[in-house]
Amino acid sequence: MVNMDNFGETVRFHRKKCGLSQLQLANLAGIGKTTVFDIEKNRHTFQTDTIQKICEALNLEMNVRSPFEK
Repeated sequence: MVNMDNFGETVRFHRKKCGLSQLQLANLAGIGKTTVFDIEKNRHTFQTDTIQKICEALNLEMNVRSPFEK
């Protein structure tokens, strides 16, 4: 499970495993290269749709868990 505290590290790891540059990932996800750079550096928070686009481009699964679910 990916913790949002290390989401940037996870993105960088999988991007490199796929042999993609930041620009190539940005183009696949339909977002700006600067956004990919900022995510990988954990610069600030991002909208859910941006995270979803990156996950789809890298073929990653995104799950939301609640502490209230048992």
